[in-house]
Amino acid sequence: MWLIDQLVEQHVSEAQKNGDFDNLAGSGKKLILDDDSHVPPELRAAYRLMKNSGFLPPELEMRREAIELQELLAGIDSSDDNYQAHSKRLVLLEAKLRQAGLSTDFLRGDYGAQLNQRFDGEA
Repeated sequence: MWLIDQLVEQHVSEAQKNGDFDNLAGSGKKLILDDDSHVPPELRAAYRLMKNSGFLPPELEMRREAIELQELLAGIDSSDDNYQAHSKRLVLLEAKLRQAGLSTDFLRGDYGAQLNQRFDGEA
């Protein structure tokens, strides 16, 4: 066990003994946990600290921006002046993500829905 893990466990045990966790807001309710299964176990604590501090690794920041751009493009008309600029930015981000060795399949999430529509239309 890492030194930081031991220190955290020690502080948590002391807080439990002192009753610091009694009557907390949300007590007894199900926790909503982040899915960090794609992050190596030894990096999870560091990534969580960065995320809680408002920082993201550059790849995740690009991914977040790409998702926001895709949602923006879905909400505006293709004849809008800003559409082309946002579309070019999305293509650039997608290329950078692929160059970094990351999958861009998350931008094609509606592929299954499109297949279902096609099969339903042909049936």
